[in-house]
Amino acid sequence: MEFSLSAGINILSRTPGALRALTTGLEPAWIMQNEGGESWSVFDIVGHLIHGEKTDWIPRAEIILSGSPDKHFIPFDRFAQFENSKGESFESLLATFETLRKANLEKLQSFNLQPADFQKTGIHPTFGEVTLEQLLATWTVHDLNHLAQIARVMAVQYREAVGPWTAFLGIFGAI
Repeated sequence: MEFSLSAGINILSRTPGALRALTTGLEPAWIMQNEGGESWSVFDIVGHLIHGEKTDWIPRAEIILSGSPDKHFIPFDRFAQFENSKGESFESLLATFETLRKANLEKLQSFNLQPADFQKTGIHPTFGEVTLEQLLATWTVHDLNHLAQIARVMAVQYREAVGPWTAFLGIFGAI
């Protein structure tokens, strides 16, 4: 499937609602437990999404679209949520994410992107030259990746409880 801005926006606009639908009214253990070790909880993942809304997708798109000759991206701190989310409630994180996502999608649409814009480039600290199209496609898949991660983190809480059915549940690496 080729990248489509409208299809990407369609996914990106649904992520806050999907998070709400999946987590509203759950006991805190569903939100705060991780998969063990240094893995992330649902709380951590939403904090990470917030940090991305503030420092990654739109700021990098602005760099690509700017007239500046310096197209280098500022490195993204993939672990900033551990400090930034301290003392926050999960509800406040969800509300913050919803607000930031809405504003970022409005900003994205205000760019009035033309076909040639998608081939404009920026310089990623790890990958080197990347296009706006790649950045926006990655934003979309990044959301889907973390929604799948959230489902997995939650499923792991019942790994033992499902007993022998573990063998048939792909979320546990089976099948």
